[in-house]
Amino acid sequence: MASSSTSFTPLVFNGEQYHMWAVKMKAFLMGQGLWQYVEEEKQPPQLGPNPTLNQIRLHEEEATKAPRALSHIQLDVTDQAFTRIMACETANESWDKLKEEFGGSDKTKNMQILNLGREVEMQKIQESKTVKEYVDRLMNVVNKIRLLDKEITDNRIVKKVLVSLPERFESKISSLEDSNDLSRITLIELVHALQAYEQRRLLRQEDNGEGAMMASSKGKFV
Repeated sequence: MASSSTSFTPLVFNGEQYHMWAVKMKAFLMGQGLWQYVEEEKQPPQLGPNPTLNQIRLHEEEATKAPRALSHIQLDVTDQAFTRIMACETANESWDKLKEEFGGSDKTKNMQILNLGREVEMQKIQESKTVKEYVDRLMNVVNKIRLLDKEITDNRIVKKVLVSLPERFESKISSLEDSNDLSRITLIELVHALQAYEQRRLLRQEDNGEGAMMASSKGKFV
């Protein structure tokens, strides 16, 4: 029976969301030990004179990797995308062709990165939204930028979250500043701290509301 690692394949590429597919496909090919045959168009080493049976076996295994890499790429695209690479004879050639066809030029990628960067800067936490909703929306845009091979550090995202916080978080930020946590806090730690603060604030509001209702009810029956 084939193991789960060998039976798993990425989603079939249908001509959309190329960058996401490419990340998954690269990870899959690396897991199969085939990525170097895509990236470098590596060829198996030649057998020396009088090879042993083990050397012959290893050579035959290596000789299958280049065509296997090509086969995986061909099988993990739809027929429409396959027509773009059907004349390619190597995995490297097929990969580069798909990248050229669907990945966009450097100019196009830079424009996408610029537009997404503006979208990041425009993200704000609305008073009616939770921290998690805001961060999920922000990270959705950030990850689109990262798929275009543009690195965005967690430190930059932390700063973006901090400047976007509404007034209700001022006391929490002040406490973090007083403890010097802001200079070294990670994005995950910041989100957890803000969520915990948000939850405590909501509980206090509920308690105050219940207390006011009880006081009002008591006054009516005096």
